[in-house]
Amino acid sequence: MLMEDVLLIRYSEIHLKGLNRPFFERKLIEGIKRALNNHKVYVIREQGRIYVKGLRQCETDEAIDKLKRVFGIHSVSRAKVFKKDWDTICAGVTGMVERLLNERDCATFKVAARRSDKQFPLNSDQINRKLGELLLSRFSKLKVDVHDPDFIIGVEVRDEVYVYTGETGCSGGMPTGTAGRVVLLISGGIDSPAAGFMLAKRGAELSAVHFYSFPYTSERAKDKVIELTRLLSLYAGTIKLHLVPFTEIQTAVYEKCPSKETTVLMRRQMMKIAEMIAHEDGAKALVTGESLGQVASQTLESLAATDDAVKIPVFRPLIGFDKDDIMDLARKIGTYETSILPYEDCCTVFVPRHPVTRPSVDSVRASESAADFEDLNVHALAEREILNIG
Repeated sequence: MLMEDVLLIRYSEIHLKGLNRPFFERKLIEGIKRALNNHKVYVIREQGRIYVKGLRQCETDEAIDKLKRVFGIHSVSRAKVFKKDWDTICAGVTGMVERLLNERDCATFKVAARRSDKQFPLNSDQINRKLGELLLSRFSKLKVDVHDPDFIIGVEVRDEVYVYTGETGCSGGMPTGTAGRVVLLISGGIDSPAAGFMLAKRGAELSAVHFYSFPYTSERAKDKVIELTRLLSLYAGTIKLHLVPFTEIQTAVYEKCPSKETTVLMRRQMMKIAEMIAHEDGAKALVTGESLGQVASQTLESLAATDDAVKIPVFRPLIGFDKDDIMDLARKIGTYETSILPYEDCCTVFVPRHPVTRPSVDSVRASESAADFEDLNVHALAEREILNIG
């Protein structure tokens, strides 16, 4: 007898974990429930699989679309659940294949069975062969192709029998909240949201900091960053966004420091403020969207001079990407169209005509002593706005 429809969820790297595996599974289930919080469902974990039950048929597409953004999930399938009765399984599989063939003149297939319940009288290979023979005898349109079939009939024998004919790839990675918290420096460009996505995919929770320079940057530039953070939160969960005024600091750099070093000196102040936020939020590292050699502030020497400003690690997940790689990733995660909106950010203000490309740490430290940046940074932090985006 046909029972209910479920979503069958496959893990990603969690399979590689040892004794800590239950922790990662719990975090993944939390992420699934968070993604589906508008649906009345219940989530079950069993022997390397997670099942979502209780969805109405009209909700399935929306639910799968949400699950595609949950880190830790390898793939999702719509599955039918049957009793462990061979005649029932055969009738159910035949009905599913008949619906698949309604719009096809011919098709190739293979059966891929997994028997976790060793008490079931047929092993995996026997299930493959018997179902294959049954389908070939019933449907003249069908041919077997074990290498590149048009569709695969998956059969998993567990406490019940789960049958599916398709698989939707998801984001993979590690479940959110399994790798601690980091602070993302988000500018409003293409790169930094992509960098945040990369760290979130590895299980990190995100705080974010954006620096704005009113009146040189507009409210619409700030709104753009809020929207980018919202888009990123579809994958990363709720993000604590710190909006920090940066005009006084930029003015001090421009007026009191060597023109050629203004970019790297401003970057150093941003890193120092971000580090203070990291200490507040319990974050263990900073994240930027820098790519080696992309601009003057991203040479090895410039990056070293920037890192010298802080004591915690700075992660640059895009360091080896070229611009096309980064744009492709931004399109994939849905941030590209927002990132290219023509609203300036504070990094475009007071840009020197000839920025230094190979600054020395000693030189920028000496230049930094020309102003009381410590007080300016503390004041900027006190004047920030904090939003929880998600």
